[in-house]
Amino acid sequence: MIESTSLAAVIVGAGHAAGELATSLRDNGWQGSILLIGEEPFLPYHRPPLSKAYLSGTATAQSLLIKPQATYEKAKVETISGVRVSKIDRVNGTVHLADGREVRYDRLILATGGRPRQLPIPHIEQAERSGNFHYLRTLQDVDRIRQQFEPGMRLVIVGGGYIGLEVAAVAVRRGLKVTVLEALPRVLARVTAPELSAFYETRHREAGVDIRTGTGVEDVQLDPSGDAVSAVKCIDGSSVPADLVIVGIGLEPNVELAAEAGLSVDNGIVVDEFGQTSDPKIHAAGDCTNHPNPLLGRRLRLESVPNALEQARCVASSLCGKPKAHASIPWFWSDQYELKLKMVGLSQGYDQLVIRGNPQNDSFSAFYLKEGLILAADTVNRPPEFMLAKRFITERIQVDPSRLADDSLPLKDLLPNS
Repeated sequence: MIESTSLAAVIVGAGHAAGELATSLRDNGWQGSILLIGEEPFLPYHRPPLSKAYLSGTATAQSLLIKPQATYEKAKVETISGVRVSKIDRVNGTVHLADGREVRYDRLILATGGRPRQLPIPHIEQAERSGNFHYLRTLQDVDRIRQQFEPGMRLVIVGGGYIGLEVAAVAVRRGLKVTVLEALPRVLARVTAPELSAFYETRHREAGVDIRTGTGVEDVQLDPSGDAVSAVKCIDGSSVPADLVIVGIGLEPNVELAAEAGLSVDNGIVVDEFGQTSDPKIHAAGDCTNHPNPLLGRRLRLESVPNALEQARCVASSLCGKPKAHASIPWFWSDQYELKLKMVGLSQGYDQLVIRGNPQNDSFSAFYLKEGLILAADTVNRPPEFMLAKRFITERIQVDPSRLADDSLPLKDLLPNS
């Protein structure tokens, strides 16, 4: 057990991983000080509802808090909000804050998350300075977007991934005229099978969303004042009029702080199974990390709330002298209209897709198999099958594809000794 009575733990970041780390350290017996430093002026909050409930106005900023202030106070966690960490001094064991303060650490945990990937167009700087061009990552981003969410407004969404489609679902129900531009041949192309892409494209078009696949963005057109984007110009020569634009084309991990401090970085901050970086006094957790997953047999960087929480717990346990290796099957979710999509595993490399149920009924599962083993599953409005799919993947249970496809046969009956 590490004697942590006088040790100072400093957490950089204020997302899911950071919030979980702060209280998990105390729960695991950390006796020293704990300081959480966040660049946003808020305590850690849930980000997934930003593009769903918070955007639609059915959730408040207060309701998004992962834990209330009282929880941090009870755990004796000090917080500094609205201040960026500008430098790590590994030699002296300090972090420098943008406001000139220095903070000493004995153990440093980087939970810096990521930022939206910038749209690569010639007039990006002018677009980002305008009042109607947005990325969606923070509470403040959505607050600005909501001010322009008025019926009849022409919304152009760049990117047909989960964020873009979730925003489209909210916007079209609010009466906006929505166009989604996706550069690839289909939406969700990086994460799901063509059958799932077709299903979601159909549902969105039925709701009134204009989805244009295979349509890359070349640039934007500014209005005469130069203070607003008036249209989005596409590579095919078309131009889409816009009253507001939202870009959702992926996430860039925030690794600059780690890289400038000389830590190993490769598509994320490189950590071992315990979250330790190339410096034994510095750990990292969450979207910013490149970590090994023994269940998948490779290293990867995941943008996933469950992954961030699980990794944070492992880091907290390990820092308190109870080494706990991070090993879990990734899972994700997305809400669009009345469609609750839950995904588990990673489908890359599958050689067979088995559809269970009827997509036309908005209740089905898609299983991705390789040599008879389930690599991943996408379940739409089928929570019990999602839970069972996690077990099939984790335990590497061999399945008969014909029985798996038989929706009259309960999925649990395919488990061994059931």
